[in-house]
Amino acid sequence: MEAIREMVEQESAGSRSPAEGARRASGAGDPWPFEEPPDPEVEEKPKRRVFTAEYKARIVAEADACTKPGEIGALLRREGIYYSNLSKWRQQQKAAAMEALSAKKRGPEPDPTVPFKKRVAQLERENETLRKELAKARTIIDVQKKVSGLLGVPTVPSDEESS
Repeated sequence: MEAIREMVEQESAGSRSPAEGARRASGAGDPWPFEEPPDPEVEEKPKRRVFTAEYKARIVAEADACTKPGEIGALLRREGIYYSNLSKWRQQQKAAAMEALSAKKRGPEPDPTVPFKKRVAQLERENETLRKELAKARTIIDVQKKVSGLLGVPTVPSDEESS
């Protein structure tokens, strides 16, 4: 019991064992090492960096101008970019140069809706032709009704005649 009392008195007096002092020196024994609690709000998702074409061209040109060992690494560290960015930008620049030099098909771009436009035009012509034929057929039917009325020939059989 007395050993326990001595330990409690030593702790309250501020004297600690050598092992405990080493643990406290690292801050592992402190219950809360910060002055204020952390903000519980979740931070917004960070935005990806977007590089302009001018920036990429400038960095590639600077990297191509480097002659001494370590200059490219210093450039990348200074700009905060990776070597993979530089190699991708070089590939993009090479592809753009090849595309600019490649032969292109002359003339306007083909319109993908042309087949549909042709089919619509054909259907509209067909529709107009059928309308004209229908108008002619109606005119002929009207003339036949008038002629049968003048001649006294019934056009529609009546119910009395059929029974």
